[in-house]
This record gives sequence, structure tokens and C-alpha cells, in this order.
Amino acid sequence: MKTTPKPFVLSLCLILILIPQLAFSGQQDSLAGHWEGSIDIPGMKLEILVDLNQESDGSWTGKISIPAQNAKNLPLENIAIDGNDIVFEMTGVPGEPAFKGTLSEDGAQITGGFTQSGQTFPFVLNREVSPVAKVKKALADFDDLVNKGLESLNVPGVAVGIVKDDEVILAKGFGCRDVENKLPMTGDTLLAIGSASKAFTTFAMGTLVDDGKLDLEIPVQNYIPWFELHDLFASQRLTPRDLVTHRSGLPRHDLVWYNDYQATREEFVRSLAHLKPTADLRQKFQYNNLMFLTAGYLVEVLTDKKWENAIRSHVLEPLKMDRTNFSVEDSKKDRDHALPYREKDGEIKKIPFRNITNIGPAGSINSSVNEMSQWLLVHINQGKFGAKQIINPQTLQDMHLAHMPTGGTPAIPEVTPASYGMGWFVDTYRGESRVHHGGNIDGFSAMVSLFPKQGLGFVVLANKNGTGLPELLIRHAADLILEAEPKDWIGLAAERKAKGEEAGEKAEEKKQSRRIEGTQLAHSIEDYSGDYHHPGYGDIHVICENRALLFTYNDITTPLEHWHYETFNAREAEDPTFKDMKFTFRTNVNGFVAFLEVPFEPTLDPIVFEKKPSAQLFDPDHLKQFVGKYKLIEQILTISLKGDHLTLYIPGQMEYDLEPALGDEFVLKQVKVISLKFKMDENGKVTAVEFIQPDGIYEAERIKEQD
Repeated sequence: MKTTPKPFVLSLCLILILIPQLAFSGQQDSLAGHWEGSIDIPGMKLEILVDLNQESDGSWTGKISIPAQNAKNLPLENIAIDGNDIVFEMTGVPGEPAFKGTLSEDGAQITGGFTQSGQTFPFVLNREVSPVAKVKKALADFDDLVNKGLESLNVPGVAVGIVKDDEVILAKGFGCRDVENKLPMTGDTLLAIGSASKAFTTFAMGTLVDDGKLDLEIPVQNYIPWFELHDLFASQRLTPRDLVTHRSGLPRHDLVWYNDYQATREEFVRSLAHLKPTADLRQKFQYNNLMFLTAGYLVEVLTDKKWENAIRSHVLEPLKMDRTNFSVEDSKKDRDHALPYREKDGEIKKIPFRNITNIGPAGSINSSVNEMSQWLLVHINQGKFGAKQIINPQTLQDMHLAHMPTGGTPAIPEVTPASYGMGWFVDTYRGESRVHHGGNIDGFSAMVSLFPKQGLGFVVLANKNGTGLPELLIRHAADLILEAEPKDWIGLAAERKAKGEEAGEKAEEKKQSRRIEGTQLAHSIEDYSGDYHHPGYGDIHVICENRALLFTYNDITTPLEHWHYETFNAREAEDPTFKDMKFTFRTNVNGFVAFLEVPFEPTLDPIVFEKKPSAQLFDPDHLKQFVGKYKLIEQILTISLKGDHLTLYIPGQMEYDLEPALGDEFVLKQVKVISLKFKMDENGKVTAVEFIQPDGIYEAERIKEQD
């Protein structure tokens, strides 16, 4: 009978790696270092990488990596040498796997056979320069590139971290963290990482998955029963995975949270019910910080800890990221922190810190490249930091997989269309798989990038608003390490920057062409003042000061100039968030300024804020003066106060609730087309009430108490 050979599979649980040890031949020193080769199995050559080290007591240690199986730095044991004969073994593996080989006379190659489960296959290992040494050599002149980037793109300073396998290659600062005082950027300087914080939230979620406390595939309502979106279908089906893959159907709606330090995270999550979507659930990629805030709130619910404390215990403490914090207020207390800058008219200007702790799970972390390098290490080493497994390798890999195509088309051929993982963008750069995420908040820009199969990780942090330098420096470093055809990324970006500035100046000059001259307001300027409310966005406060309007939203005050008709333009203010945004007021059927339309979400029609009635109409002490009896024709009507609102009783009818309305009027809650307005004499005493109906206005005279 013909015997069919058993198929050969070198799996993670069936690995035996030969590690040469020369105990007697005088060639011991020649074995220390890095070896690369393959096992010649049917149909393919399985690549293996071996690193050997001789300890001070003469014993040998080693580790092996198998790229095709995503196995990295697996330890080797039972290394035995007899002359030039070498044996490498891994105990506890089924099939009694063993490598037996011979070291060549020149010490440059090991050849022999790998045996497992009775089958033997040839292998070869060749001495090579270690990957870490290659990377260091490739980056020999990298400092010059960084300094060129600072000068060409007018950036005050950057900090750069690069890791390879389990070693930090570079963690260094360039330029200034404080321009005015000429304080240098260092590897320990704290900078905001912005949206690169999102991956910390998903990492913490992953540890909860490992602990059996979270299932990414069941609805969020299973964990937060009151959770609700504008769309009922999405409310019932949205899962934790949907929260962190930008596929909820909601656009950004960022001004809901931006600079709002009064609302709690729970209140922000509850506001989602009032925010309109622009797509169905899982239909389309739409970046959304509020969904990540909700993911962070979910972490709080599951751990019974604030998100900050959960991240510290589940991520920062295991990775020894002791100085990393969650608030720029904490950074400012640190002896080594960067100041935020932006460029205006070609000059670098310091700007105020923006504290975004309210949206923390989406972007409030501040760190240094020294500590962020430890974050890189756990990702490129399958969730292991040092000897400790922080997160399950499969859980970590799930975060790095493509879950939602972004639909974007790269502007350069070196990059493929991106998808989104869980807190990471996923694409390829120069043919190599890449996982990355940038971060931008006021005065800071960041980029974290991983090449998992290459064992490479990069982090670049800059203290300038909206600069692309972090990504460009990573491209340059990757090109050098991967030995790719060089491209002057910084030079090309500098050219685009100059052209963009020129185009921006011309666009600024033309913006007035959209203004219609000679138009007038429909109301007196004072009539536009008041508080305007939206159930999701909250309140806009408009005041009239010196015959001009100012508005305040989320504690940002901005002057308005009349643009045309009922539209006003937001002028530049100390906080430029709303500069050149157009605000349009609308009049209701009764002639009152009743609505304010603002383009707070660019992908939707303007958000409509409704003007709130005077606050005194909600004050029981103020409402008491209207209580009493009124005579309309032959009927006696009764106005009563119930709690904080008035009611109207008409004999033979139901009792109506009176809701405050504009113009110091009230409307019948049960019959909206009827409104009431109280009349007063010159002494401020209530004398009558008018019933304003579609067919006319009826007056009911107040009955004096003595009658």
C-alpha cells in the first residue's frame, strides 16, 4: 500500500526552532546575532528568523519569529552543541519537533533537517545583520530630515518615536516646545495626541472582551437600556463595534460637545436622540467623535469607573505610561510640556490650550514619545509588553482589521484606499500593511503608525495646529527602513503649502462677492436678542450691545455683522471657531423673530434653534399676577397656577394648560392655534386677557376681587 505523506503544518502550537550553541569548538561567539532562513516544506519555503544571545554564564538563549504565521519572538530552549553539530528544541510541543543542523566552517550558515511527527524537511539559516541594526543604519541621517521639515513647514517642534520589534530605536525631540523661552522639545515632552486617543478606548474595550464583560456584537441597549438615537432601527441594533468603526449613520455633530464643559458624558450620550443621521446604520463611513464618547461611557458603565481611571488601570499602568494624562490642565503642571501654536500670516503664534476632557474617550490624552513608544511596542508584539500579555493577541488583531471602508480615494499612488478598524485606519503604504491614526486639536498634531508585519511602529507629535509634518516624517522614515524609492515628501508638501496660502488669500478677497448689498433687516436690531434652543445642541445666547449683535455658544462669544436680509456673518474673535459662519434668523407667523438657523453640521441642512420665551414666564412668582377670573361675553373664565405653569378653565370644557410663548404670550397646549396675551394698565396691573384666534381677537375683562 502506498503511504500518503502527512501534510506539514508549522502552527503556533507546533514549533521547534533550532538555535545553535557552540559549547566546545571555540566558535561560540560566532553564533550570537541574527539569523534568517527557511524550512523547505512541500509547495513553499517557510521563512524563519532566529536571534541568539550568549549570557554571561556561558549559557545560550534565543527566540524565533515566523512572519507567515504572525509569530514573533517565541522563546527557544534546550540548545545543545557538539562540535559543529547543533540541536534546537522547544519542549512541550506535540510531535517531538527538533532541528538538527551543522554550522558551516566559516560560521555563516547552519543547514540541516527539521523533524516533527516523524517527517523531516530541510532547513537553512544564514547570518544576517539584525533588523534593529538595519533600522538604525537606515536612520543615520534622519535628524537632518526632521530639521528640514521643521523649517520648510514652519513648525515649532516635533517629538519622534520609532520602535522595531521589541526595541525603541529613537525617542527624541527636535525644535522648541516653548518658542518664546527657547525651551527644547525632548523625548519626555508632553503633547496632545488628539484622536490617536481613540485606540486607547478600544484597547480598554478589548480587555473587557477578554474578561467576558463585553460582547462587541450585541446591541448597546443591552448595557445602557435608555440609549437612543434619532432613528429607532439604529437605536435597537447599534452595537459596541458600530460605536468604534464610524458606521452609526450620524455625521460628526462636533459642535454639540466642542468647548462645552457643563454637560456630563451621560448628557452628551442622551443628546444623540436629537441629532439627525445622514445615512442608515452601517451604510456608510462617517467619522464621529460622539460615538467614541459613547464607547467611553460604555466602559464607565461596565467598569464602574470614570473613563480616565479605567484607561489608567487597563492600559497606562500595565504599560508603565506614568506621566501620560487626560487633561491639558495636568500637562501644564508638568515641568516638560509643549505649548500650542498656529500659523497666521506666515508667523507662528501661541494660542490658548483647548481642554477637551468632556470628549476624552475620543481624543483628550497627552503623552510623550518615550511613553508612546511603549504603546507602540504592545501593538507590534501581539499584545505583549515585556514578558506580560496585556491583551489577547486575537483581540488586538481584531482592532487592526478592516471593518468599514472609508470610501476615500488616496491622492498618492503609494497609499491604497483606507478602511477603518477599531480606533485605527487600515491601508497599505508602499505595499506594506499599515495601521495608523492621526490626531489634531487646537495647537497640536499627531500621527501614530504601525507596520505590524515589519515589526515597526512610529509616533510623531508636533505643537502646531493642523500640520501634516508627523505623517510626512513617518513616510520618510518608512521609506528609508523599507529601502523604498525615495520621494521628497517634505519638499512636495512645502510647495503645496505655498500654493494653498496663495489660493487662500484670493478666496478671502472674493468672499464679499456673495454678499447682497443694500438689504435691510426686517426687525429692529434688539428683536434678534434672546436665547435660542435645540434639544441636541443646547442653547445659543444672542444679545444686542451698542446696536450690534453678539452670540455665545458653549462659552465662545463671537460678534455678528449684518450680511444681508436676515443673515448675519460671524466675525473673527479671540476664539476663531465660528469665523465667517452665517447665522440666519426666521420670523414666525405672528411676526416675532422665532428661529435661528446655523450650519453647525456641514452635511445637513442648517440646525434650527427655536427662540425661548422670556424666562419670567416660567417663574411662579411672576405668574401669580395673572391668576383670577375673567369675563368673556357671558362666560366666567378662570386662570389658575398649578406648580410652575398657568391653566385656563372654561365652563363646560376641559382645563387647558398654558405654555409660555414669544411676545410675552401663552398658547393653549391642547389647541396650539389659540394664544393668550394679558393686558396691563399704566401701573402694571393686569386688566384683561386677549384670546388670539384665527377668526379674531377676543378680550376678556378681569373681574375685580370685590365683585
